[in-house]
Amino acid sequence: MKDIVVVCLLAAIAVVHGQSDVPPFSWNGPLAGADTTSTGENNLCLTDQASCGCCLMQKQMHNMESFFNHSLSSLEISLNRVKHVLDNVRASRSAFSVALTNAAWHCYGDFRDVEPVRYEHVFINMGDGYDAATGVFTVPRSGVYSLALTVYSDAGAPGNSLHACAALTVNSVIVVNTSETNQQDQEDSTTTVLAMQLNAGDRVSVILPAGCQLCDSNSHFNTFSGFLLYATD
Repeated sequence: MKDIVVVCLLAAIAVVHGQSDVPPFSWNGPLAGADTTSTGENNLCLTDQASCGCCLMQKQMHNMESFFNHSLSSLEISLNRVKHVLDNVRASRSAFSVALTNAAWHCYGDFRDVEPVRYEHVFINMGDGYDAATGVFTVPRSGVYSLALTVYSDAGAPGNSLHACAALTVNSVIVVNTSETNQQDQEDSTTTVLAMQLNAGDRVSVILPAGCQLCDSNSHFNTFSGFLLYATD
């Protein structure tokens, strides 16, 4: 099509070569005041139908170019919006789930003082918010989080007393205590689930109060989990 247009334009140039008094031409016809009675060389569309067709073709190509450019700009805007949404979704993928140990039977406690609980076995740590070395989950993004804590312990024999207990803390402040004292049986467990508004940088962890004990194995009776429900930043 470009070759045809070039040929047409060359034809138009050949017609008007050497002329300086050719009146302007409107796409919608001769301009007001133009001499439309003359059939001479003053009006290309009247004197050279081929040249007029080339002009109309050029106008249509210009319209198509404008339409495609506008469509392309709209698509780019939509694409940028989709990319922003996807980036936001990727940044919101924060979840962790850990267990006390993955080894053979092991009991932790009881201690005279409060001790941090370090969950060694990691099931998932999406976003790398949980640090197995410290047992602390550092909130990567402000939002509403679901947190769950399950504690379990075994007195070792019927009749022995025990306290299966732990506390969930945010920035070293106790949010909820989870506790169960055995009665007739030698085993006890309890679970707490809650939703909390947390801010980026908050530190969530579990502590073992004095006199409490947790026992676990590769059966994973003691777990600590959390994930972002939705962001608020």
